Amino acid sequence: MADDDEIDCDRALIVLYQFLDGELTIERRERIESHLYRCQHCFASYDFEQELRFVVRSRLQTEIPKSLIERISMLLEREALFIDTPGHG
Repeated sequence: MADDDEIDCDRALIVLYQFLDGELTIERRERIESHLYRCQHCFASYDFEQELRFVVRSRLQTEIPKSLIERISMLLEREALFIDTPGHG
C-alpha cells in the first residue's frame, strides 16, 4: 500500500478481517486504522464486526457446573486407584 490517500473503502474492507485478527504488519495496520477513523462507512463495518466477534466469543464461554467437575474428579480418582491396584498397572 502506498499513501493513506490511496486506501479506498474496497481495500479497507477487504483487509478488515486481517485487521481484526491482528494479521497485518504495523505499517498496514496503521494505514487501515487511519482510513477507518476517517471513513464513517468503513468504521461502521469495523465496529459491527468487532461487536459481533465480542458477542460470539462471550456466548461461547460456558461455565462448567461444579457437580460435573466433582464427578469427573471422582471418576479419575477411581481410575487411579484401579490402576494402582496390584495386577492392574
